[in-house]
Amino acid sequence: MEIKELGHLVLYVRDIGRSIAFYRDVLGWKQVFPDPTGADGNPLRVPAAAFSAGRTHHELLLIEVGEDAAAVPAGRRLGLYHFGLKVGDSDDELRAVLAQIQAAGVAIVGASDHTVTHSLYILDPDGNEIELYIDVPGVDWKNQPALVAAPVRPLRL
Repeated sequence: MEIKELGHLVLYVRDIGRSIAFYRDVLGWKQVFPDPTGADGNPLRVPAAAFSAGRTHHELLLIEVGEDAAAVPAGRRLGLYHFGLKVGDSDDELRAVLAQIQAAGVAIVGASDHTVTHSLYILDPDGNEIELYIDVPGVDWKNQPALVAAPVRPLRL
């Protein structure tokens, strides 16, 4: 078997409306299901929503599990740590993203210079950590794969 690419990510969320607002309105992902314009004429049959950045039919699927669902535990644990979303190709684009998410009231929980990427870390409404990053121009990690494991430094934007 050969994995060709990471296809999509599915997250359980407490409140589908709140999560749709975050992923669509704050992060700017295109909602593909249910049709946010209502053009399909169908009310939400299942408490779920799908989003795409245009690469494939959906990269993110959210499924509502209700307000009484257990929270993501803090600290070291098994399971998902975070997922990364590429938001541009330059520090100028990352600075614009920073301003945009701060204006939306989203807290930055981390910022790192990984040599190959410059990254900001945020939490979604359910506590899932998201890395918003740019690939650093000119870093040749394909020919120098050790750069991927370079020491993490504080990000200076």
